[in-house]
Amino acid sequence: MLSRVANSVYWMSRYLERAENIARFIDVNLHQILDVSFPEENQWEPLVEITGDKALFQTRFKKATAENVLEFLTFDPGYPSSIYSCICSARENARTIREIISTEMFEEVNRFYWLFKDENTSRRSLEDPHDFYEEIKTHHQLFTGLWEGTMSHGEAWHFMNLGRMLERADKTSRILDAKYFMLLPQVDYVGSAYDDLQWAALLKSISGLEMYRKEFQHINPKHVAGFLIFNGNFPRAVRYCIAQGEYSLHRITGTPLGTYQNAAEQKMGRLRSDLEFSNIDEVIAKGLHEYIDHLQIGFNEVGDAIHQIFFANKQFPTQTYREASQ
Repeated sequence: MLSRVANSVYWMSRYLERAENIARFIDVNLHQILDVSFPEENQWEPLVEITGDKALFQTRFKKATAENVLEFLTFDPGYPSSIYSCICSARENARTIREIISTEMFEEVNRFYWLFKDENTSRRSLEDPHDFYEEIKTHHQLFTGLWEGTMSHGEAWHFMNLGRMLERADKTSRILDAKYFMLLPQVDYVGSAYDDLQWAALLKSISGLEMYRKEFQHINPKHVAGFLIFNGNFPRAVRYCIAQGEYSLHRITGTPLGTYQNAAEQKMGRLRSDLEFSNIDEVIAKGLHEYIDHLQIGFNEVGDAIHQIFFANKQFPTQTYREASQ
């Protein structure tokens, strides 16, 4: 596959996954503020923190009000990770690879794009925000269904899956980190009913509350963190995402699982091994924030290695297979 094509497939998937995740965070926050009565900035600033782009937000807006945060995260064309920017970028990538993806997939991306080109969209987002952000999630879920059901599961499909899994792992870790350190306005609320409400909202934002309840009877911060990081079966848990991403990476290269022939496989293998052989008690003892920082650095290193190997027109290094745990 041409590096240009692989790059477009990979980033189309990442952009669409990013758009849905931002819509999830916003929608849950909109519901949550109906149940609490704290200053507005305490309710909206954490969403900017989750993105990691607070510095950029502060250059454009003075306060983290609902209107400013929603404009920044949803419609700002100058913010590369706004929902609008992600959808525009995804459509442009889809347009350049129409011969690779199915017609149904392209048509769904196009419908997604024209949702934001409708002159009534901004008004709708204010009049009925829940319905609007639910529609964004639905568009991406329709695309995912078409992707699974209408596209051959070959090299292009695995590049898409690799991009989706890396993006999803990153966003799950970010929202967990933001909750643990930023969402509570006062330390006195830890362990309170309000704290439980916040942790439940976090699980809802990634559609994980019901699956969590099947494993744990009560909301417990340590259990929630362990579920979102180390669960190997829940499709938005970090460990699951990295395992699936690694599988697709090895299907692309042909290198046997458990070995590596390039930097991307090596770094992904280290991440997967770390997640498989760690547990939440060890993480809490050492510091959850520090561990999540370590994960996010790992995600970035994997992403950089993927770019250098597949998209920068560089050849695969010729090395002897090595165990990925080394």
